[in-house]
Formats: sequence, structure tokens, C-alpha cells
Amino acid sequence: MTAGDSANAIYILLLLMLIGSALFARQLPMRKGLKMALGWLIIFFIAFAAFTLRDDFRLFGNRLSAEWTGGAIQQGSELRIPRAEDGHYWIEGHLNGEPVRFLIDSGATMTSIGQTTADRVKADASGGFPVAVETANGTVTASRARVKELKIGDIKREDFPIHVSQAFGDTNVLGMNFLSSLSGWGVEGSWLVLRP
Repeated sequence: MTAGDSANAIYILLLLMLIGSALFARQLPMRKGLKMALGWLIIFFIAFAAFTLRDDFRLFGNRLSAEWTGGAIQQGSELRIPRAEDGHYWIEGHLNGEPVRFLIDSGATMTSIGQTTADRVKADASGGFPVAVETANGTVTASRARVKELKIGDIKREDFPIHVSQAFGDTNVLGMNFLSSLSGWGVEGSWLVLRP
């Protein structure tokens, strides 16, 4: 038992003695006094449980909110992303401070964005030869580019390489070059968990 535990035990004992002496001083009949003491113990237990489990209640509330809204939740350093109704994982991230919605795709080698998104976030074209990219709709040509900052939840990457193509349309893909930069990631139930 640490000094902090001893101090807490003494505080609880003194609090119970205070409640007991207040009930005794009122000189209530035994049955009524026991009912009041039981009521105080229940109130004390509820307050103690709420204080002790406050972080768990907050995380539970965040999870309920994420389930209801379909949004991601930051749980400590982990980012938890719920599976959408279409069976995919979608996340609202930021490129150069601009909001961008991403499809998380472990089958994509590179993070890729459409030309409209690239213009909006001011992605820097890095030049060089165009690259052929295999997509679900066939092979397309993409340009190499970089963004100053990619931010997903609390996870940031700077001077981040991406592919840009008009063929990607409005679908922006967060690929393996981002996922492999993490310390870990995986699916837990219906959640995709990203660990920085």
C-alpha cells in the first residue's frame, strides 16, 4: 500500500465516520437510520465508481458517438476507425491543412489523390516520368507529387510522397506508404486501428 493509498483510505474512513456520526446525532429509530446509512453508502459507491471509471466512461461515450456518427475516435495514441456501411474504412484527414476524405486501402501501394484535390491542397509536383498505377478500374497514368503535411487524427507525416491523377476522380486513397510508416495497424472487430 502506497502513501497515496493510505491517505485515500483514511479520507474514506473519516467520510464514513462523519456520515455515521451525523446519522447518530439525529437519534433516528434504528430502522430509519439503517435506511439512511444504506442510502448514503449507495450514493458514495456511485460517486466513487463514477470517479474511478471516468476515463472508461469517456472512452465508452466516444465509441458510442463514433458508432452513431460513423467517425473515427482517438483513443490515447491509437486512432480507431469504424467500418462504413459499404464495408470500407473512410477517414477525414488533412493535406497541407485542407480537409480531405480518404478511403484506406491496404491494396494501394501509394497514397493517391485526384487532380481536383491536388489543386485544392496545393500538392507540389515532383516531376519525373509519369507512373502507371494499377487500380480496380484498370491501369491509369499518375504524376508524382509531395505534400508538406499529411495528418490523419493525431498522426502527422511531413514531405509525404503521393500520386496524382485526373483518373482518380473524387476518390482519394490512403495507401501502404502511409500504413507502413506506422508502428502498427490492423482490424479489430469492425474497427481499423492505427498506431503511430
